[in-house]
Amino acid sequence: MTSSTTAIPSTRYTYTEKKDTRSGFGAGLLEAGRQNENVVALCADLTGSLKMDAFKKEFPHRFFQVGIAEANMMGIAAGLTIGGKIPFTGTFANFSTGRVYDQIRQSIAYSHKNVKICASHAGLTLGEDGATHQILEDMGMMKMLPGMTVIVPCDYNQTRAATLALVNHYGPAYLRFGRPAWPVFTEPDRPFVIGKADVMIEGTDVTIIACGHMVWHAIEAEAMLRATGIQAEVINLHTIKPIDTEAILQSAEKTGCVVTCEEHQVNGGLGESVAHVLCRHYPAPVEMVAVNDSFGESGTPTQLLRKYGLAPENIVDAVKKVLGRKK
Repeated sequence: MTSSTTAIPSTRYTYTEKKDTRSGFGAGLLEAGRQNENVVALCADLTGSLKMDAFKKEFPHRFFQVGIAEANMMGIAAGLTIGGKIPFTGTFANFSTGRVYDQIRQSIAYSHKNVKICASHAGLTLGEDGATHQILEDMGMMKMLPGMTVIVPCDYNQTRAATLALVNHYGPAYLRFGRPAWPVFTEPDRPFVIGKADVMIEGTDVTIIACGHMVWHAIEAEAMLRATGIQAEVINLHTIKPIDTEAILQSAEKTGCVVTCEEHQVNGGLGESVAHVLCRHYPAPVEMVAVNDSFGESGTPTQLLRKYGLAPENIVDAVKKVLGRKK
């Protein structure tokens, strides 16, 4: 099988700085505005939190502050596409999806409008703001909408690159990113291809597939496993939809078993998408590292990831479990 992935050298990753992925969105949005005059931005009273200040300052006539009116923001964005604009909406992930699902479905997805729904503060790592502001169901909600592209980049550089890639991608898209400072471990000039997974580390014993913040935890888990003689392949599946079926199958056929990792409910997320591919084409044992049918709570990002079973050690445990199931 010919790989559709983009290979990265099989080495242990390191980082020299931590930056929040929402800042990667802000940087990408500014560059997108400079590259294409049709790019416009809308925000629901969270300009600073979404790091949209630089775009607002440089392009004040292409920035729309709609206030705390997320449903209106989605309708305005849909309307702007009729005149050829490329709108990027910005607010917290909870307000970008759960609060406005009807407007997204009816005004954007159903009409296949070219709106980029950009969602910060996703998952547990929103942290101290607690369960009412965290959302762990959004990837599932958005991937079920016909024609909706769903992207969950892993660090600052990849979030910036994903934002830029969306300018030239026609159709509705959901870009999910986060609040906390996180390791920056991908190259700043690395091309981002929507729908094409990145093989971060090559291995032969087990496939670990992760997205978002969990890619770094998967890399940490790989180092722990390698010290015990287990060769894990780590794949950054940054595009949840359209999913890279070829990359999943190529790796699973080599290793024979898979562990998925996501900062999302176990129901409806990355793990279910991967399992769907495998059950149709190459049945193999799968273990899923995700939130197990629970709401979050207040705490630091690290505390919450550990409490809800999303730490590197949990990935190691899942690998050992799936290896025991491999024939």
